[in-house]
Parts: sequence; structure tokens; C-alpha cells
Amino acid sequence: MEERYSDCSNIKERLTIYRVGKNVCADAPKISVIIPAYNITPFITETLDSVFAQTYKNFEVILVNDGSPDTAELETALEPYFDKIIYAKQENLGASEARNAAICLARGEILAFLDGDDVWFPNFLEAQLNHLEKNNFEMIYCDALIFGELLFAGKTYMQTAPSSDEVTPVSLISTDCNVITSGTILKKDLVIEFGMFDKELRGMEDFDLWFRLAKNGARIGYQRAVLLKYRMRPNSLSGTNVERAKREIYALDVIRLKYELSKTEQIIWEKRRAIYEASLEMEKCKSCLATGDFKQAQKHITEANKYYKKPKFTIIAGLLRFSPKLTLHLFKKLRPAEFSFIVPNNLQK
Repeated sequence: MEERYSDCSNIKERLTIYRVGKNVCADAPKISVIIPAYNITPFITETLDSVFAQTYKNFEVILVNDGSPDTAELETALEPYFDKIIYAKQENLGASEARNAAICLARGEILAFLDGDDVWFPNFLEAQLNHLEKNNFEMIYCDALIFGELLFAGKTYMQTAPSSDEVTPVSLISTDCNVITSGTILKKDLVIEFGMFDKELRGMEDFDLWFRLAKNGARIGYQRAVLLKYRMRPNSLSGTNVERAKREIYALDVIRLKYELSKTEQIIWEKRRAIYEASLEMEKCKSCLATGDFKQAQKHITEANKYYKKPKFTIIAGLLRFSPKLTLHLFKKLRPAEFSFIVPNNLQK
């Protein structure tokens, strides 16, 4: 279950290190920036530099090391920043409990979430805070430029995961609205009242929180301004396409168990669940094709096509049966970026 803000005294006890930089302002800031850290040492300098380059200055930075195996390297990278940040460490418990620990340490009335490998543009905090206050929202998110992997590099987050209309439980289930965590700020009062991240969930704890807040009537909005860079990499918290597809199904299953869905929400849930099942089969097909497991690839695309019912998928299934190597050749040639995303360069033949 989600941890409650009232649990903060116990949450703070699990910290093995807690230090406040000498240049961290003694007065409570307006915004607390929350950064969980696990295997992000190569990226943390760029991330922190983007925070301290913000045009809006009334903030504090809370970085929680979630028992990262590269702690020695991470703390070396953090040396230039220790005077300016609040640094805490706990055993490896997951992103939910790392973020919850940071929330318990936060003094700001606004929480701003940032993953340790993403990068804010200099006007992120200023633009987001203005939009929040101007529109009387309690939580908002924005668009992001995708970078890192070639598959989606150069596109924006909302091009691959659009947002339209009002943010509600229905629009979150239907994916008419898609929240990017590193582009999100919200009033701390929300998590005080409705709970923090669910410590039992890994990989979809953020969706669960947004859904819970929407279900309880939080005023959630977004703006289409591109205010950050979102890094995509197969070994990040987001993982591979197959892992993401599994997580989408898991997220739906969790909210159905945790929350009482309205009739409309239940109808949308069932439709979206069927789409996610078919999508998972397609991603498994691509993965098996890319790694040469042609029999399984054929099986997965056949299963996916029970939902999609597209002639081209029937043709691909036939090609996989009678000429699998040609199918793989065409995949490499026609979808090189996607193939590279599934099979890293050092594993390609």
C-alpha cells in the first residue's frame, strides 16, 4: 500500500545517511525538487546542472540514493554539489520509497519530480509554477523532448503519448492523458491528504498516484510547452518495450484491485486492457524476431492479430513461417531504429 505522510517519522529512520549542504537555505523554499538516484551516475551532473540553471531560484534539491550499487562513483560525482543539496541514502527499496523519503524531508509547498537522468530546460520551474497558479491547478505536467535512444529521439513525449481534454480517471485509463513524471509538479498538500507513492509497486507507482489523486478530485492540468528532455534508454527505469507493455497491463490490473471503478471507468478499462494485451504480443513478436526466435515471433503476431485483425499482420505471420530470415532482413532494413532499440549495437550480428 501507499505510505502515508503521517509515517514520515518511521520513513526517516530508514535513512542511513542524511546531510544538508551548508549553502542550503535555512528558510523553507517554495519548491522542493525530488530526485531518486539508482545507477544514474553518468547522467547526474547534467541533471543537477539543469536544476541549478533554473530561472526560478526559490527551491531546494533533495537527492535520495536508493542503495545504488555505484554509490562510490555517485558520491564522487556529487562532490561539487554537496554544499547545495540535501543528500540522503537508504538501502535499495525502490523508487517509490526513495521518493517518499524525499517527500518527508521536503520543506516546500510544491513538489517537483525529476529522474536522475532527465534534464530540465532553464525555464521549467518558472513556467510550470506560473501555469499551476494562473489556472488554479493542484498538479500539472508538461511536454518533453525525447533524447538518448534513436527510436524516438527528436520527437516529443506528447507525440508518442498524447494528452488531450481534461485529466480525469477516465482519461488516464484510456491514455487520452499521459503524465510524464519528470515534467510534474504538484502541491504537497495532495500527498499529505491522499497518500504518497505505493511502496509495493515498482515501475507504475507514479501512474497509481496520479490516478488516486484524480479519483479524489484533484485539479490536474498540463501544458504543451516542451520544458525538459526525457532520456530513453533500455536499461532505465522505463526499460524495454516488452517491459513497458507488461507494466501497462500491470498498472491497469492494480487500479482495478485498489479502487472502485465507476461503470464508465470499467468499460474504458476493459477496452484498454484488450489493447495492451495485443500490444504486448506485438512487442514480444518484435523482440523474438530481432533475436532470431522465429517460431515464437510467429506465435506472438498471430495472437496479436486476433485483436488487430489486419491483413498486413497475417502476411507477416506467413513470411515468418515460410521465410523467417527474409522477414528479419526486412525488419532490419525497414525499421533500423526500432531494431537497434530492441537489440543493442554490441549484440547485433
